[in-house]
Amino acid sequence: MEERILFELNSVYRDNMRIKGYSFGEGDNSACIVGATRGNEVQQLYICSQLISIFKQLEHNGKIKYGKSVMVVPTINSYSMNIGKRFWSTDNTDINRMFPGYYLGETTQRIAAGVFENVNSYEYGIQFTSFYMQGDFIPHVRMMKTGFESIELAKDFGLPYVFRRDAKPYDTTTLNYNWQIWETKAFSIYTNATDSIDITSAREAINAVLSFLNKRGIIDYKCHEGYISQLIEGNALVNVKSATAGVFIRYANVDSRVKKGNVLAEIMDPYTGEATDKIIAPLNGIVFFHANQPVIYSQTPLFRIIPTDDLI
Repeated sequence: MEERILFELNSVYRDNMRIKGYSFGEGDNSACIVGATRGNEVQQLYICSQLISIFKQLEHNGKIKYGKSVMVVPTINSYSMNIGKRFWSTDNTDINRMFPGYYLGETTQRIAAGVFENVNSYEYGIQFTSFYMQGDFIPHVRMMKTGFESIELAKDFGLPYVFRRDAKPYDTTTLNYNWQIWETKAFSIYTNATDSIDITSAREAINAVLSFLNKRGIIDYKCHEGYISQLIEGNALVNVKSATAGVFIRYANVDSRVKKGNVLAEIMDPYTGEATDKIIAPLNGIVFFHANQPVIYSQTPLFRIIPTDDLI
């Protein structure tokens, strides 16, 4: 294992921020795995730490294929992680909206530039990231339509779903999008948690990465190959929103099969305890995402459902 400092930010009042990459094997830049870009992405940091431990063992046992190399970058935002803040601590900007970066720009632009210079030459790019809304997902691989995406490659992770959606203008400054534009085959992986550690979904994500790298001929690692992934297009999901604000009492979990008319949740008046609204499933389907904050606002998307034709 080689530990490298990819970018260092000088600080007057704190120790310098050093973004570290951990490289394994020798040869072609085969795969780069990036973890937390935001300060609350504890699950993503944890997954990368476990992958580093595994790659150390694989390298020691000669299980990284000859002429191949893998790099893991556990976090690119340790400053915000240290104070428990999601975005950059001084100006609240999102580093994952600053790529490919600019060395003469704002601090987060310079961080993004320093990181991207070190990760943009890899054949495969894997990012563990989080959603802009607080909530839980079925573990899945997410891709944007850029003209460079590969659904068949994404299925090699063996996760239950491959989610593909249209790219929005604000997506053009994300790491995933710029990886693809610079001809890296890029994938974002979502798990059940962000600011807490979910061991079960973390292990599923770790196994997915190892399975993918094994299938791509980068490592020699025998493991369960997972699911036959189902493709979901972004516009196929059905959003279920709240009609009122209040305390969110959820009954349905991710991966739950629900039928039209099922009660998914209730909204409770925080002062009187009275149920002010029932959240009803509008169709048969599978819960792909649900919000997990205890208090919600009116018109908040609470569930995203994959439609199905289940009759039983």
